[in-house]
Amino acid sequence: MGQPKKQSSPRKTGLRRSHLRLTLARRVNATSPVKATTTRRETGKAAAK
Repeated sequence: MGQPKKQSSPRKTGLRRSHLRLTLARRVNATSPVKATTTRRETGKAAAK
């Protein structure tokens, strides 16, 4: 997957698509039995190695 692009003005914090995706993924993980990946630290991919 490529890097997410910026959405609007460069100074707006938290509006990169990666951040928007993160908030959605965390909201899904709170309720759904199927977990979405958030960050490497949260998901635990580095600990598995």
